Amino acid sequence: MKSLLVANRGEIAVRVIRTAQEMGLRTIAIYSELDRDSLHVDLADEAWNVGPAPSAESYLNQKAIIGIALESKADAVHPGYGFLSENATFARAVERAGLIWVGPPGSSIEAMGDKITSRRNAEQHGVPTVPGITDPVDTADQVRDLAAEYGYPLAIKAAHGGGGKGLRVAWDADEVNDAFEGARREADAYFGNPEVYVEKYLEKPRHVEAQVLFDTHGNGVFLGERDCSVQRRHQKLIEETPSPGFTDRQRKALSKAALAAATSCDYVNAGTVEFLVDQAGDFYFLEMNTRLQVEHTVTEMVTGLDLVEWQLRVADGEELDLGPVESRGHAIEFRINAEDPFDNFMPTPGQVVEWQEPAGPGVRVDSWVRPGTSISQYYDNLMAKLVVWAPDREGAINRGKRALREFEVSGVSTTIPAHLAVLAHDDFVQGKHHTKWMEETVPLADHDPEFAPSLPEEEALAKKDITVEVGGRRFRVSYWAPEPGTGAVRRRAPKLSRSGPAVAADGVVTAPMQGTIVKVQVKAGQPIKTGDSICVLEAMKMENVVTAPNDGELVDLRVQPGDTVTAGQVIAIIK
Repeated sequence: MKSLLVANRGEIAVRVIRTAQEMGLRTIAIYSELDRDSLHVDLADEAWNVGPAPSAESYLNQKAIIGIALESKADAVHPGYGFLSENATFARAVERAGLIWVGPPGSSIEAMGDKITSRRNAEQHGVPTVPGITDPVDTADQVRDLAAEYGYPLAIKAAHGGGGKGLRVAWDADEVNDAFEGARREADAYFGNPEVYVEKYLEKPRHVEAQVLFDTHGNGVFLGERDCSVQRRHQKLIEETPSPGFTDRQRKALSKAALAAATSCDYVNAGTVEFLVDQAGDFYFLEMNTRLQVEHTVTEMVTGLDLVEWQLRVADGEELDLGPVESRGHAIEFRINAEDPFDNFMPTPGQVVEWQEPAGPGVRVDSWVRPGTSISQYYDNLMAKLVVWAPDREGAINRGKRALREFEVSGVSTTIPAHLAVLAHDDFVQGKHHTKWMEETVPLADHDPEFAPSLPEEEALAKKDITVEVGGRRFRVSYWAPEPGTGAVRRRAPKLSRSGPAVAADGVVTAPMQGTIVKVQVKAGQPIKTGDSICVLEAMKMENVVTAPNDGELVDLRVQPGDTVTAGQVIAIIK
């Protein structure tokens, strides 16, 4: 292997390119028209335009990507994560083209990508699984029948996906229809297959995963566990290793189960086996991600290994010769996403104005953002991963607080305040958190430094920061003033509510962000009550429900499924 095409974008493309260059490989980037000036394009030895901004026409365009790989004379293709990384058809197409696929074989991707098949395989190899069924369900009535056996709550899950997509929870019989329909719709949208299955929903579990690495010579190694229990909307926000409170006995059993699960599908390359741990400390197989994980960085920090390097070496036919792998210290990763934690983690696409990364001992930042970078609604909203290491967990938490406070971002809202709120909470410090803990427990409003004062209806103010000295002491002061170039007064766009839809006045409901309408749940002329769902808006790979701000009659409905809307665009009018 002498050259590598990276079939991805953003921070993971930057991450892979850097290791490949350190190994002496010629690196080839692909970019959509929207990513023409992105960091991964600048870093690569050469870069090729793969198509328009929409993923389906660029980063998911298999024919175009393989064509570029052949024309650029690449030896290998690294898919990163997301996009085509777990697409068995693409993996096989890469190999048929005579290229090296940096990942597991297509058969392994298929076996673990189908959650029903993977569950069956795991059970056959002695891996404990969550109580449920391994056959797909076709109707909501079947779900209610299963509730008679397993009881509520039940998890309805996409059979061919993961990452919290295509997952709905029915807490009682009244919620089954919406949960079943929502899971199937999202499964079809994200994974091209609406099949779902049902299992018992574990309450207050921990999410613990195992990093494994297998070569083509039959050798496999367990590289430790990661705790990913700090989540919102079933999406991970903070990951750490080792898992708080995890015993050596649990770790040994987890290692055995993870290696068995990977062996069940003849796995090769880096992979992650995910488990749920109940309140009694017992763990159950959840799924296997047949790719490099976002949070692989914390494993690298405690083991000293470069997992991308080993991915490339394994793909090139090398045999694992790691010997006993020992972990040292504690590492925590914080996902810095373009989201507003004070508005239900609503995605916040836009242009980054200020971007200053933290540094110092034990601090690592994997990012792709620079001042002026645009965060697009077309792609995932992950801007950076802040990773800290210290000799123990207490030190890592303190270092994380320091690094997060150093991180300066303006232009878009980020998850940094949410991270600081988590680190300040006693439950997290004591390791008592679970997968629903953040949404149920952490009072984010108490940590909101950006909440603007009440504004006159016609006055548009922007938050500004200045530095002043009082009695010789330096202070940083925030204030709100008219935006530059607009004059003291201008008509402002509809104000975004922190707890509901964007509302202009008199029942005018507007889009909270740019995105695509995937479902409309009302009809013009019908009566509607406060909080009723009007439509589902998808943006930056997340679904957001737009609800009614008041009781009344829906006199005007201006969207239908498939419509693209911009932030502030009128969706409906309620009289």
